[in-house]
Amino acid sequence: IYKDENRSLVKIDELPSYLIDATVSIEDKDFWNHAGFSPIGIIRAIYHNWLAANDKFQGGSTITQQLIKNTLLTPEKTIKRKVRELILSVWVERVFSKKEILEMYLNEVSYGGTAYGIQEASQQYFGKNAVSLSLAEAALLAGLPAAPTAYSPFGINQEKAKERQADVLRRMTEDKNISAETAGEALKQEIKLSQNSTNIKAPHFVMYVRDWLASKFGEDMLNNGGLKVTTTLDLDLQEFVQKTVTDEVSSLKKLRVANGAALVTDPKNGEILSLVGSQNYFDFQHDGQVNVVFRPRQPGSSIKPIMYAAAFQKGFTPASVILDAPISFPNPGSKPYSPVNYDGKFHGNVPIRTALASSYNIPAVKILSTIGVNTMIDQGEAMGIKTWGDRKRFGLSLTLGGGEITMADMAEAYGTIANYGNHVPLNPILKVENSQGKVLFQSFPGIPDRAMPAGVAFQLIDILSDPIARAPAFGTRSVLNIPGHQVAVKTGTTNNLRDNWTFGFTTDFVISAWVGNNDNSPMSYIASGITGASPIWAKITQGILSRRQTPFAFPQPQDLITVKICVLTGQLACEGCPGRDEFFVPGTEPKSACRPETIEEIKRKQ
Repeated sequence: IYKDENRSLVKIDELPSYLIDATVSIEDKDFWNHAGFSPIGIIRAIYHNWLAANDKFQGGSTITQQLIKNTLLTPEKTIKRKVRELILSVWVERVFSKKEILEMYLNEVSYGGTAYGIQEASQQYFGKNAVSLSLAEAALLAGLPAAPTAYSPFGINQEKAKERQADVLRRMTEDKNISAETAGEALKQEIKLSQNSTNIKAPHFVMYVRDWLASKFGEDMLNNGGLKVTTTLDLDLQEFVQKTVTDEVSSLKKLRVANGAALVTDPKNGEILSLVGSQNYFDFQHDGQVNVVFRPRQPGSSIKPIMYAAAFQKGFTPASVILDAPISFPNPGSKPYSPVNYDGKFHGNVPIRTALASSYNIPAVKILSTIGVNTMIDQGEAMGIKTWGDRKRFGLSLTLGGGEITMADMAEAYGTIANYGNHVPLNPILKVENSQGKVLFQSFPGIPDRAMPAGVAFQLIDILSDPIARAPAFGTRSVLNIPGHQVAVKTGTTNNLRDNWTFGFTTDFVISAWVGNNDNSPMSYIASGITGASPIWAKITQGILSRRQTPFAFPQPQDLITVKICVLTGQLACEGCPGRDEFFVPGTEPKSACRPETIEEIKRKQ
């Protein structure tokens, strides 16, 4: 990443007056009156940077000072340089008129990427000359110089560009440059970005890394440090994943599916191997720049393994039998909460193994009502969920996907299970060097946080990789079954058909997939496990596992025992009962056996 200045000069008299007003309002509202510096700004900067020992340096610079810093001084942040900047700013104000200073600033300042000066910025973002900018476009551009990466409409968080545009229009209103009505109309105006795409490979990942670098090192270092960045991306895998997402979403247009995303990570070290944030980043007409990997959306039933991870540490086991029957829970202030299953049926007594693998809703809600919502939230946050925030918002529907998450966080959560209970944050960077080759950052494996016992993680793994346990919901020939390999997988679809997910893993890969629409409109029909995200997940998983020479299977940890249990009662198997071998953390296995007469009675009722 380097500073490659691309600049075209423009006369200030040719520019729209509202562009000039927008720049002054957001950057330096006293520009027309001060002598080159702002005493209040200097006092504020001294307080934040030295007296308050703030981690983030604040400049308090006027437009004149910014011009001096960009053209005559180095970007170092020292008192000595700041004094030089003040002295030179005063002299510049004596030599040049305000219009000349502002014209030089508008032709000099960085607006992000290779765009230096307002003319190149206008061409880069809107494909037009600066003289033709609308008020809405001018306000968006005027807000960029403070943090071009963070506020870029092409960046990872497009909503920040819109928020910054709103700040500029608000400042213009406060300075009485425009009316509140005019500001409101400009804010509602649809911004059409230029479709002049550049030859960037893995563009969503590139923009994510740029944002990561800017947050860690600052805009000056990002643009002027000559950074050489070694990332975790596997480019061959990235291109395969992108093609898989693009092809599958194209085949789903008749189902009103317009977008898809996928993420491949290594659970052992958190490395991001592939990141596809949309079907086509360069589809400006349909918001292709929106990176769904980092957008909060509802997870549906894909969140259930987090709840069961907590439940297994509170006395439940894969053999615990739960009654799947109609039930209502009191809901103060509104009608009782009555969960229903995805298939609209009730399945009687079912072991947790089947309830989780076949994604039955009622058993999950019943268990959550027993262990408590806070217990599930604690477990989720330990596994990497960062979006739940205020716990008071959530009730029992949390285990059915009632709390928004990001794909990135869910990849961490499933990676924790794949890593046998060890949580490792996602990591896109291996090494960052400056232009002199000095290493500024290097990724070293740290000590992971233990989010659950290894035995509990393996119980979840064994259930999620059990094709027989999920057969009641998905059949025996689902695309979730990967021939020749043991792979754990869970799907999720929201009730309103706005999001369809599949998360699956081995010990070496976590593969996450999503389909839906950026505008949150519902899809017409998606059968979880058959269409949508599942085929994307399956094709990526098969492509990755095809590299292996031998079949994959999860190793069993030592702190588990195997006990033959009755699948009808969850007790130790007795004569005549349908039994299976089940894994238990020592001490949690059943202590008593079922009775033949009980089995006969259950069979008669069935």
